[in-house]
Amino acid sequence: METRELRYFIAVAEELHFGKAAQRLGIAQPPLSRAIHQLERRLGAALLERTSRTVTLTEAGSVLLREARAALDAIEAAERRTRRAALTATGHAGVVLATKAGAAGELLAKLLDTYAAEPDAVTVDLLLCGIGEQERVLRDGRADVALLHLPFDSTAGFDTEELRTEGQVVILPARHPLTVRPHVQMAEVTKLPGLPVPRWPGRDGTYPDGPGPQVREHAQLLQLIALGRACWIAPESCRAQLRDDLAAVPVLDAPMVTTVIAWPPHSRSRAVAGLVQAATRL
Repeated sequence: METRELRYFIAVAEELHFGKAAQRLGIAQPPLSRAIHQLERRLGAALLERTSRTVTLTEAGSVLLREARAALDAIEAAERRTRRAALTATGHAGVVLATKAGAAGELLAKLLDTYAAEPDAVTVDLLLCGIGEQERVLRDGRADVALLHLPFDSTAGFDTEELRTEGQVVILPARHPLTVRPHVQMAEVTKLPGLPVPRWPGRDGTYPDGPGPQVREHAQLLQLIALGRACWIAPESCRAQLRDDLAAVPVLDAPMVTTVIAWPPHSRSRAVAGLVQAATRL
């Protein structure tokens, strides 16, 4: 299969409309339809169910959509990492570390200080991500290494080292009645009147169903909590960075969160190795 065919198929599979997919790709509809037909013939499988009004994915089409996205991500990652390796070799680039904005602040500061003290340390460029984004930027090559959080982020396909395990707290408006409690249970958090857990966009940019507000970034989330429009369950270490108009209460039965440092197993970057070694020494 060619990357052009994969891009064509992904556009149709996401739009579920040949006309919209052709417009998105900047091509005419007939060559797009022919390309999809040729791909189906070569694979010996129907990828799409077509009627006069609808286009839907078959089971085989769903598999190819998932695999095609991963394949194109891998190609783009290879391009980015190759260019950055060339720049690093000439002293014009450092290592890119992806981390969730507002998370693991104290650990991150110690890591950067520890690594900077190494004699062969290079510049560490921070890529601050929204919730769940750091895994994606590590996979697509925008980052060389990342701080991920289990069980929320997937580490499949990465090499990892565990750095810290901690409990979780619920972030509430500072004057909320629950803030005087020493701890709460998950069942209480999920039933808080007027304070639903926010919804974050998935890979396709759409939001899951639910009563919570739509949130795209950390600062927006904190503002909504302070205004009494949402609550948030987060690792206990986020307490240290809370604003005065917010408070944190431990959630006893929330799953433990393990912070790991992750990197692609095929990485041969000395800078990445040095950063990982500094992290495991902390």
